[in-house]
Amino acid sequence: MSPLFGAIEAGGTKFVCAVGTGPADLRDKVRFPTTTPEETLGKTIDYFKQAEVKYGKLDSIGIACFGPVDLNLGSPTYGYITSTPKPGWANVDVVGPLKDAFHIPVGFDTDVNVAGYGEWRYGAAQGLDTFIYLTIGTGIGGGGLVNGKMLHGLVHPEMGHILLPLEAGPNAFTGICPFHGHCFEGLASGPAMKARWGVPAETLPLDHEAWKIEARTISVALTAYIVILSPQRILLGGGVMQQKQLFPAIHQEVRKILNGYVQSPQITEHIADYIVEPGLGTKSGILGAIALAEDTAKQS
Repeated sequence: MSPLFGAIEAGGTKFVCAVGTGPADLRDKVRFPTTTPEETLGKTIDYFKQAEVKYGKLDSIGIACFGPVDLNLGSPTYGYITSTPKPGWANVDVVGPLKDAFHIPVGFDTDVNVAGYGEWRYGAAQGLDTFIYLTIGTGIGGGGLVNGKMLHGLVHPEMGHILLPLEAGPNAFTGICPFHGHCFEGLASGPAMKARWGVPAETLPLDHEAWKIEARTISVALTAYIVILSPQRILLGGGVMQQKQLFPAIHQEVRKILNGYVQSPQITEHIADYIVEPGLGTKSGILGAIALAEDTAKQS
């Protein structure tokens, strides 16, 4: 019998659960709101129990989780969400209940690392060994691979929380991040745009000055990642990036800010192929979780 994998894209707004083996075999998928940990994880376990009745026993589960999370395998809180501002979810064990319910290997990583991994396996990052994946929406997060391995370290990347320069003037927007104010997330996420302009970002006209400022803010952050990590490609996903007019503006701004310093044809000549949309669209996370589950099963 061929292996079967479970996948969870655990977001602060919604959970997406699926079973399958890859892009050509995603047999079933469901989504539901992220409420309390007890209710949400209970629905997740019920979904997979019903899926096993229908499709057969799962070999492993991969989890792409919002965070911050504990990824240290030697830690007593491995598999936990840690200091999240999401009410009720701080210090919650995500991996444990799944292991207790199914007694199978469970892979666990950040939502953005796993989405990036999905793009590496199946999407716009295939063939690369160093790239970053950013999601710009309800929050801003970043992950990816360096030298062919998902980014880990002291904890894991928190690319949405690099501090960016504040605008000058008495009416300058100071950001909304409860931890850092004017970090990338505090200035450029969907909620930050709404706080600044008084309406949801998607309702703003295409020629509104908000989009010029947004493109500039994103570009400032991207240039920092470029000079620090030297990624071979940058993938930009998330709800805010559904505004396709942002891409050409970002291409122009990044080259302007770098000012010829990074001499690579990918930037000087082919930047439209360097800063791109995810190849898997909205499925990067769930397909990355399938790939993570497959790897976890092989390593167990």
